[in-house]
Amino acid sequence: MPPSAPPRTVRIAAAVTIAEAVAGLAFVVALLVRTTASDLGAVNTLDRTDTFAEAGYFGIISLAVLAAGIGMWQGRHWARTPALLLQLILVGIAWYAIGPSKQPLIGFAIAVPAVAVLWLMFNKQGRVWSLYGRPLNGDGRD
Repeated sequence: MPPSAPPRTVRIAAAVTIAEAVAGLAFVVALLVRTTASDLGAVNTLDRTDTFAEAGYFGIISLAVLAAGIGMWQGRHWARTPALLLQLILVGIAWYAIGPSKQPLIGFAIAVPAVAVLWLMFNKQGRVWSLYGRPLNGDGRD
């Protein structure tokens, strides 16, 4: 059975999730560039193996998030749960950044898209699509 077309709110949530995955992949590239720069004589306090392991870890997670975002965009229902789980983890990270770490700018930069995706996925259109596999009627009312 082909997937049902997701409503606009789910597509927006999918686009934000894809953007988060791209940001994660950019972080992986930055880690790899830092490791390469340390090979060229720059000061680096981490071992190359540690940095490659960190890049691999975040690379796998970012690719999984990218798959979930693309799956949501295509209307695949399996993709909703991993995307929602990521957002909940990001809200926890944002809380820690805002509170104990005293980095409110970073915390809010993480929290705003995560909360937006949660709202977009749990509003009426997102819930109806998730539960019944179809968007609401054309005017947005049942």
